[in-house]
Amino acid sequence: MTGTPTERGSGDHRWCDARIAALEAENARLQARVEATEGENALLRSRVGELESKVDSLMRRVEELGRRTRQNSQNSGRPPSSDGPAAPKREKKPPSVRKQGGQPGHEPHVRPLLPDDRVNEVQDHRPEACGGCGGPLEETDNAPRKLQVVEPPPDIQPFVTEHRFHEGWCPKCEKSTEAQHPVGVPLGPRCDAVTLGPHARALLALCTGKYRMSKDMVAEFFHDVLHIDFCPASVCGAEEFVSDAVEKPVEEAHAYVQEQPSVNVDETGFRQQRKKAWLWVAVTPLVTVFLVHLKRGRAAARELLGAFAGTLGSDRWCAYSYWVIEMRQLCWAHLLRHFQAFSESRGASRRIGLALLDEVHQMFHWWHKVRDGTLKRSTFKRYMAPLKRRVEALLTEAAQCRQKWTAATAREVLKLKDALWTFVSTEGVEPTNNAAERALRPAVIWRKVSFGTQSDRGSRFVERIMTVAATLKQQDRNVLDYLTAACIAKLRHEEPPSLLPAEVRPVRLRA
Repeated sequence: MTGTPTERGSGDHRWCDARIAALEAENARLQARVEATEGENALLRSRVGELESKVDSLMRRVEELGRRTRQNSQNSGRPPSSDGPAAPKREKKPPSVRKQGGQPGHEPHVRPLLPDDRVNEVQDHRPEACGGCGGPLEETDNAPRKLQVVEPPPDIQPFVTEHRFHEGWCPKCEKSTEAQHPVGVPLGPRCDAVTLGPHARALLALCTGKYRMSKDMVAEFFHDVLHIDFCPASVCGAEEFVSDAVEKPVEEAHAYVQEQPSVNVDETGFRQQRKKAWLWVAVTPLVTVFLVHLKRGRAAARELLGAFAGTLGSDRWCAYSYWVIEMRQLCWAHLLRHFQAFSESRGASRRIGLALLDEVHQMFHWWHKVRDGTLKRSTFKRYMAPLKRRVEALLTEAAQCRQKWTAATAREVLKLKDALWTFVSTEGVEPTNNAAERALRPAVIWRKVSFGTQSDRGSRFVERIMTVAATLKQQDRNVLDYLTAACIAKLRHEEPPSLLPAEVRPVRLRA
């Protein structure tokens, strides 16, 4: 070792200072790198969070699209006609071991013989000789076997009445006077013309309004079958005439529906002048009324229901939310389809959906027994108490599950849970809204065939003729006879016949 201790200490000190400075510089570089890395990590964490959020959003979107793809008439409000080839087949009942046709002990359904005053021709057929030996036969007084063959007239010809309005000359006034138009005779479009009578107008309105025939088809039917010629444009005039003839009875029927203790209502899409509209229906056991409205909201529901204060059977559409919840009955057929959708999901939603389906099927089993008289209502109420608690507990659990659509639907139903059980305690209330949905089916077919109406007057005709047809069917009354009587009453400036059932007409008239 060379140098003195002082020199060696001084050198070590300088070396240490240089080493410390190098280490401090290295530490500063590392600190800067750490700070840069922390910034990059924060940016990466932010990016990862954004990606996780997007993944969650996309997963929810995929789940929602999958749920929509699985929708069919069994788990949603879609009609059976919208089911595609991939839709699950409906469960078929096991084949019956009974033979086809009438069963032993079944009463045969045969057409009764028409009374003698409706028989136009009688042909007697007598045997010419004995079927065994060929010998002569003696006359007997036994009642012969009858066979009535019913056919329309082979050549239907219209009954034409020609009204001739003559003029008379007054020498005093020096002017002519034409005979007055008789009451009950329809006016013609011009001086010398052919016009349709009340029965023909009623038949025309029946063809277009109930049997869904187009204007061209009606004109062809009248030409080919009835030998009456008119242009398709004349159909509109006849429809307006019939619509005006039944206006007052339809208004009376509307007021009657609003006074009933319970009503089922529903609505479906419609078209008026190529714009979106809605066809509403209110159904009672004996009277059904329709309403075409441009809106689907609360204003339209109020116009349909008016002063009605009874129990309202409907689906969960928000237009009925203003109704007192204790006076509503939600449709369990709609709920059953939602529970079916729950069961087709996964995880907790599937388990809850299957449990709810079991409970609802049990409820309907008991209800059908109540309806056919094999189960007392008091017993039914006792059975329903624990079932009600189980269903509401399952819905509460569903409202907290991870499947968002299931949870949202369950929360919506729970908000209306007081409207789930009205049919249990109130007689005359059905657990489903099937009556209103069945009433809308002919109207839906009419809409698909005709593509709606082209004017407000056309919509009035649709709602009135459908009201007449549906109501008279409920009362087992002839629609053509009624429409003819209404047209005759309009021509004679008389009161039209009522659409109300006979047992309530005197009461309403006195009121």
